[in-house]
Amino acid sequence: MRGHVHSLKQMAGPRIAHATLKGPSVVKEIIIGTVLGLGAASFWKMHHWNEKKKTRTFYDFLEKGEISVVAEEE
Repeated sequence: MRGHVHSLKQMAGPRIAHATLKGPSVVKEIIIGTVLGLGAASFWKMHHWNEKKKTRTFYDFLEKGEISVVAEEE
């Protein structure tokens, strides 16, 4: 009888295989965010360096007299 009860306990409900879904890894998210942020910041900084170089070149040419600025008459 005891063996019979044991087999009923096993058959009482199907065992549900729990899905091993992992949530987002916090460390991985932080690393990805940091890398993307540093990449974007690098491109932004290079853009500003290029603009600064253009401005400095313009004022150097202006100071040397190689170019001049003429106000437009209205």
